[in-house]
Amino acid sequence: MPNITVELLAGRTLEQRRDFAKAVAESAVEILGARRQDVRMVFSEITPDIVANGGVLASEDESRAAVVAALADD
Repeated sequence: MPNITVELLAGRTLEQRRDFAKAVAESAVEILGARRQDVRMVFSEITPDIVANGGVLASEDESRAAVVAALADD
């Protein structure tokens, strides 16, 4: 039974999470030979102020400003 944990910046829609879960489950069935009903996925939403990339908080990273702003707008 595959147990998959997905961490995403907060702001993804229910539809996005649903579509992602479906695609990952399909891949687990195809690649791992798992039964679809046994593929478990947990989504953890994180905020940009608790994750850092390259030592810079996502909330303070100029290169990620547009992505963070877009997620906040949704």
